[in-house]
Formats: sequence, C-alpha cells, structure tokens
Amino acid sequence: MDGDPRARPRRVDGGREPAWLRRGVLVVLVAVAGYQVVSWAFSNLRGFLGLVFLAWLFSVSVEPLVERLERLGLRRGAATGLVLSALVAALAGFVAAFGSLLVEQLTSLFTALPDVAREVVTWVNRTFDTTLDPTDVVSSLQLSSARIQQIVADLTPGVVGLVTTLVGLLFQLLTFLLFAFYMSAEGPSLRASVARRFPPRQQRVVATVWAIAVEKTGGFVVSRLVLAAVSAVVTGLFLLLLGVPYWLPLALWTGVISQFIPTIGTYLAIGVPALIALSGQPVDALWVVLFGVVYQQVENYLLAPRITARTVAIHPAVAFGSVVVGAALFGPMGALVSIPVVAAVQAVVETYGHRYELVADDDDPDPAPG
Repeated sequence: MDGDPRARPRRVDGGREPAWLRRGVLVVLVAVAGYQVVSWAFSNLRGFLGLVFLAWLFSVSVEPLVERLERLGLRRGAATGLVLSALVAALAGFVAAFGSLLVEQLTSLFTALPDVAREVVTWVNRTFDTTLDPTDVVSSLQLSSARIQQIVADLTPGVVGLVTTLVGLLFQLLTFLLFAFYMSAEGPSLRASVARRFPPRQQRVVATVWAIAVEKTGGFVVSRLVLAAVSAVVTGLFLLLLGVPYWLPLALWTGVISQFIPTIGTYLAIGVPALIALSGQPVDALWVVLFGVVYQQVENYLLAPRITARTVAIHPAVAFGSVVVGAALFGPMGALVSIPVVAAVQAVVETYGHRYELVADDDDPDPAPG
C-alpha cells in the first residue's frame, strides 16, 4: 500500500473532494450564525441604539450654544450642563403650564371623533349634494364609541401601569440626558479617539467628515425645531382666536408635522385643524386653510431662508424618500432622524465628490450664433 489510506483524499460522487469545500462550508456557517446573532442583538437593542443616536443628534444640535459659552470662558462640561439645564427647565415649564390642558383636550378630541366625522359627512352631503351615510363612514373608519373608549382605556392604564410607565419614561429621559451630556462635554475627546483609529493620512478626512456632520446635522435639527416652535405658536394663537376647539394639540401637531415630514407634511398639518373646524363652522375651516396657505408662503420666503441659511438644502424628493425609507427600516424614530442623516451624507459627498464638465454630444446641433 502506498502510505496510510486515512491520509488519502475522500471521494465525493466518484471524484476527489475539493480542498476548499470544508473551509467554505465552515465560513458559510459562521457567516449565517454571525448574521443571526447580529439580527437578534439589533432587534433587542433597537430601542436603546435609537435612544443613543437621538442623544448624539441632540448633542450635535446644542454644539453651537456650548461652543459659544465655552468662548465666553466656561469649561465645556459646565457649558453643556448649563444648556441642558435650561432646556429641561423650559420643557418643565411648558408641561406645568399646558400639560393638564393638553391632556384634557386630547382626551376630549379622541372622545369627539365619531361626532366630528358625522358632522363633516353631513356638511359634505349638504354642500355637494352627495348621499354618503355618516354611520357607514364612521363604521368604516372604526370610530365607534366603544372603539374610542377602548383606545382611551389603553392609553390611560391603571395606577400600577401608570407608575411603571412613568418610571420607564423617567429612566429613558435620564439615559438620554446622560448620553447627550457626555457626548457634548467630551466631544473633542470623542473625535480624537475616533481619529486615532485611522492612519495619519486619513485622520484629516475623518476630522473633516465629523465637522461637516456636526455642522449640517446640528444646523438642520436646530432650524427645524425653531421653525416648528414658531409654527406651533402662531397656529395656536390663530386657532384660539378663531375659537377652534382643541387648539393646543392641533397647534403642536401642525408645528411638528409641517417641519419634519417634507412635501406632504404641510397639507397633513393644516388638514386636521381644518377638519376639526369644519365640524363646527364651515367658514372657520376655510379661514384655517387660508391661514395655512398664507403662513406657508411667509415661512418659505421670509422665515426659512433666514433660519436655515447655514443648513444643507435637500431636494424635496430626496427628503421625502429618506423619510419613507427611515420609517420602513426603523419606524417613527427612523422617519424623525432620516432627513438630518441624509443632510450630513449629502454634505460629505459634495465635499469629497468630483464633478466633471459635461461633454456635449457630437450629434447635438451647433448652437445658433447669438
């Protein structure tokens, strides 16, 4: 016999087994197992990772204020703590002033939804000579009184559930503020730590990309928040003066939706207050629509250019697509953070991307002499 028979290559279907087969199978199995582990970890840590990412966006958003206070002589940690304390105090003041009113109006709005739908359908039938059945419309929308009461009951748990919810929200808030504080206070150290992971030639690129992301993302978030606050205040005052019920939640809805959902957000934002006004006085609904159109023009031509002068201009189609993709991948949180992320990516691409002169097609006719 020529040597040990155990050392001979095994045969597969009458041929020799390839040397790479066993290694390839092992690599595939390891890759599949790694994918399963990563998917399991991401699904379980999705909320925490989203919270950390929101904390980073928040730290980026307050970066200009922290740097300004730092230039005035404050230490970075003290400046970050001062900014966070001021924002928390402002939020607490808003909750103390309007919290009970907001909850009361939201509860009344949910309870009145079936009646609002019936009144709107009745007005449509009377105005456009249609024959829609209000009961069928309410049933198709699943706005029955029992369904509304069930929703309200689900949103208002018992004492134990309420305490658990409050403790969970408080823990998430403290976690958010803790990460935001350290990400802002240790911003330069964090950037240096990341840059050290790259060769010297690429460290300048990393620093530039980080600076662009901070500037564009922070500028976009701050500008959207400012525009949302202005829109909510102006809309709330207008609805209050007009006598539209549930003016506070409707104003907050208008401010947030109009600024963080591109393209169709403006129409969604003003459509809900118009429907609520339509259930009371149809003329009020017309005034609400006219107000929304006029305010949108004022915002587009006067407010937005001044507030967003330092932010990245994103094409509406790109912005809308990013919201759809972000919502599909990560839910509401993905829709919220998709636009600033795309703004930062677009800024980096524009910084390091190359543009070439457009070559004219040989088949194009020569331009006519001017």
